[in-house]
Amino acid sequence: MRYTLKVDTLSLRKLVLRVLAISLIFSLGYVLGSRGYKVSQPSFLEFKVDRSVPENKNVDFSLFWKVWDTLGASYYDKSKLNPSKMVEGAISGMVAAIGDPYTVYLPPEENKVVEEDLQGSFGGVGIQIGFKGKQLAVIAPLPGTPAEKAGIKAGDFILAIKDEKKKIDKTTGGMSLPEAVQIIRGPAGSEVTLTLLRDGQNEPIEVKLVRADIKVPSVVLTFEGKNKDIAYLKLLKFGGETEDEWNNAVSKIIASNAKGIVLDLRNNPGGYLQEAVNIAGDFLKLGTVVVSQEVNGKKDDLKTNRLPRLQKYPLVILVNEGSASASEILAGALRDQAEVKLVGKTTFGKGTIQEPKTINGGAGLHITIARWLTPKGEWVNEKGLKPDIEVDDKPDTTEDEQFNKALEVLKI
Repeated sequence: MRYTLKVDTLSLRKLVLRVLAISLIFSLGYVLGSRGYKVSQPSFLEFKVDRSVPENKNVDFSLFWKVWDTLGASYYDKSKLNPSKMVEGAISGMVAAIGDPYTVYLPPEENKVVEEDLQGSFGGVGIQIGFKGKQLAVIAPLPGTPAEKAGIKAGDFILAIKDEKKKIDKTTGGMSLPEAVQIIRGPAGSEVTLTLLRDGQNEPIEVKLVRADIKVPSVVLTFEGKNKDIAYLKLLKFGGETEDEWNNAVSKIIASNAKGIVLDLRNNPGGYLQEAVNIAGDFLKLGTVVVSQEVNGKKDDLKTNRLPRLQKYPLVILVNEGSASASEILAGALRDQAEVKLVGKTTFGKGTIQEPKTINGGAGLHITIARWLTPKGEWVNEKGLKPDIEVDDKPDTTEDEQFNKALEVLKI
């Protein structure tokens, strides 16, 4: 007896074809736009789409339905055949087929996790993660969190994640970034185990962590040095609240007797691109190029659009393996355009820009829309920015050797 899924198959096919057709049209619009054409965007009331299967010898939409029908007829456990999840899985697979770990489709639950991260409040272990090549890795542990206290380090590869209460024990091969974040996060007091491989070690290590409530500010300002006249600005991320916190810190510096600034971008995993451009504008003259976005060989320069409030202060920047994305954009711009010295270790090396889009029902689509270049044309992807002065922060001392070197470089 032939089994069919208990849905209106004709309607479902129309829905899937509609999704695929709209995806193709948006892709076409993006390609045309990147080549200098202007593509109008009518409202959905006016948006008419040819939903017929495109005539392309390399695209066989009938294969999708053959697989769909075969599963319905032959799979042994019919309760597992959830039509909405299967369609969602098909969309996820379509996006994953591009082969870019930062271009992902996020179901509503995973999309919520990403939004929480940018707002800076969540239950978890306190690590920022990304990819080194195709392998999931720690960008940075956050200060004072379970991950830092357990000795997790920037650059550790994450091989597997286990959460007994969630009944999850998975290796990370092929795992998307949002999926990994969703598994690692959870209520304060619950446990998660990470299997890590550290550079220089042959055997992986297991680290059991107890989750906590994580609240991550964007900016921390203190005054250091013998006379407390060095503004020490720790910029932890580029999130939704960064601008207000940054402006508050700038006001305090201007009102102080500060003679120089150390801008600490160590273990800053990035965030919103525009925040990096805004902050660069406090150190560079109006109209200076901060970063170039490149699509299909064509560049679009993003420039400062404010009068600099901190340009008069001598500046040194601290970076390390956990400085990524927007951190690298800011550091590269100030190095190239103001000859600011970078002190520390080579940065993470994330040289692409993602644009988040909200899809129906709270889902998200994060698309890599461009690669970015420093003002002097350097692409840091997978190689990072090399510091002008390389300094190790020795783990067996209580001194911050990198910060101390930054004070020396300021010569104040």
